[in-house]
Amino acid sequence: MDQSAELDGETFGVTAGAMAEIEGAVGDADQASESAHSALEPREAVVRVVWFFVLVGAIAFAMNAAINAGLRRVQTSYFGAWNKVMQGQVNAAIVISGSSRAAYHYDPRTIQAVTGYSAYNLGRPGTQTDVQAAVLKAYLEHNRKPLLVIHNLDAFSFVSSREIFDPALYVPYLNDKEIYDPLSKIDPTLYKSKYIPLYGYVVSDMNLTWITGLKALLGVSPREDYFLGFSPRDKVWTDDFEKYKTTNPHGVNFPVENQAVQALRGLILECSKNQIPLLFVYSPEYGEMQAMTNDRNAIFKEFHALGDQYHIPIWDYSDWKYDRDISYFYNSQHLNAQGAAAFSEDFALRLRSYLASGFKSNAELQAASVTNRLAGSRD
Repeated sequence: MDQSAELDGETFGVTAGAMAEIEGAVGDADQASESAHSALEPREAVVRVVWFFVLVGAIAFAMNAAINAGLRRVQTSYFGAWNKVMQGQVNAAIVISGSSRAAYHYDPRTIQAVTGYSAYNLGRPGTQTDVQAAVLKAYLEHNRKPLLVIHNLDAFSFVSSREIFDPALYVPYLNDKEIYDPLSKIDPTLYKSKYIPLYGYVVSDMNLTWITGLKALLGVSPREDYFLGFSPRDKVWTDDFEKYKTTNPHGVNFPVENQAVQALRGLILECSKNQIPLLFVYSPEYGEMQAMTNDRNAIFKEFHALGDQYHIPIWDYSDWKYDRDISYFYNSQHLNAQGAAAFSEDFALRLRSYLASGFKSNAELQAASVTNRLAGSRD
């Protein structure tokens, strides 16, 4: 028994020694492997990071292209109206230009029915004259020149843009020079939306427009609420104006900025260059608001100075028959759907007479005045 125990002990001792040697060898091999792995790790990490960003970039470019393509496919509502302009699908005889007061006040369907000429509304909510001029120029670049351009004037026509309202509207078309160049002067960071994928939709756009683009790829378009560019406002008057008066007991001021004056002059010259007659119209504004505008006389003096210089008629609807009837307005600057219907009818009847009578002679005077001015500047 003692001998067996001794033998077992010896056997165990040999086995343990051998195992220690084996384990030592394995440990050395593992350590060597770990050293080799550690030597390769930084390079592999860099490669993986590079491929990660390549993958993310590719996905971003693909998503950006998909959203752009989807938004260009929209045929209804705000985007649909703009797509028709940029894709050369309008080609109207009469074009209305301006801000939201243009977009919400002039119904081209009424103008067409009364005058017999096709019409389209280019009005862009939230825009100043500089952006409106860019929109008109883009229209002329992609569509046949119209018989007449009607530009709606505002109390704030001579205030320059401080930012681009609803920038995502323009992102799918930033490769269009007529849009990109003037807008980039307003927002010098616009190049990011042009060159960095998804920037214009993720960073600059708060309206989640990219969702509209992706839906359009699936055949889902917004509800139609724009008709030949016109958007009727089914709204009623609220107490907001009373609050506005309380907040501004001494009235309000809209400055006449030289840069904005030059923007309107640029719009005039663009029409002249294309031999398109131009008509200025100041559409209805709530009567009490007119009284609150302290520098209204100075603003209209500038309107008439430009009108006289270039022989552009100005139709002023400040004293419109319903200018103090709140049932025709939803706020101090904008007509509601009922007001727009009434104004469009009045305007279209007057326009029909204008087109039939003194229209050509005024157009010739406009062309001559611009030609003479340009000749004088060269001298």
